[in-house]
Amino acid sequence: MKNLMCTEAKQIDLVDYLASLGHLPQKVRNQDYWYLSPLRDEKTPSFKVNRQLNVWYDHGTGKGGNFVDFGTLYFNCSVTDLLQRLSQKQPAPAFSFHPPTPSGNQHPAPASFAGEKKDTPDSKIVILGARPLNEQSLLDYLQKRCIPVEIASHFCKEVDFLLYGKKHTVIGFQNNAGGYELRNENFKGSNAPKEITFVDNHTEQIAVFEGFFSFLSFCTINRNQQAPLTNCLVLNSLSFLEKSRPLMEQYKQVHLILDRDTAGRNHTLQALQWDGNKYIDRSDFYDNRKDLNDWLIQHRQSQRESQRIAKRL
Repeated sequence: MKNLMCTEAKQIDLVDYLASLGHLPQKVRNQDYWYLSPLRDEKTPSFKVNRQLNVWYDHGTGKGGNFVDFGTLYFNCSVTDLLQRLSQKQPAPAFSFHPPTPSGNQHPAPASFAGEKKDTPDSKIVILGARPLNEQSLLDYLQKRCIPVEIASHFCKEVDFLLYGKKHTVIGFQNNAGGYELRNENFKGSNAPKEITFVDNHTEQIAVFEGFFSFLSFCTINRNQQAPLTNCLVLNSLSFLEKSRPLMEQYKQVHLILDRDTAGRNHTLQALQWDGNKYIDRSDFYDNRKDLNDWLIQHRQSQRESQRIAKRL
């Protein structure tokens, strides 16, 4: 079988190739596809592929380049070895090719390959089914996040979905419009329609969370409380904070339990400016951690360490 030339390898679509390796974008903004870096471990996506230019950049390492640059780093091999590996994959339709990019100062001409992947049928998340949580890898992931299965099972489902022609199984947290927030240890995303999740416990106060793992952490921390928990609003996206204001205004007090990163702090301050008496910032409870789940994990680790020390005494 004829080996690919280096110029041919550089035309392989990076987005399609990453999908063939099992790496899916966490978000898409026009031509920019953001991933959890396939070159290292991270929790916040900082690996960007510009699909129109077919180049990548890893903000965590400061490295970037074309397809060949990525392949040699990913497989820790020489260019020759990479071309041989790629040639063995052909002609299977695992990934597609870009036409050659014009040289000089010319701008790439619009073409189908430059369109957003999310606009093509294969790249849209298609929910195949939902059922009670049972997959062991998902139960292990919940344990890693310190969420009891009985609490997660009350609010979440085990969801199968199709993306890039590949089936995935994740934890699904449903919103009020029927869409899901989708999570497992290697994937974070959602399907349309995107919307808030409101849990009505018939109380006069409401707690507001940015994501559903913070909400599940809140339920875990208060699992032995006898009285009903306060009403809960999971935004599923900070963009819904302003839109949810009419709902929050119906309550005597609004407890803000948003992330303590820059975006979460800015939205907390925005709500406090609406009414400093009604809206209360509760993030001081986990002021040394990113969010409530991060605090819960750290707290449980400290408890286990204390128990180990006590057994030695």
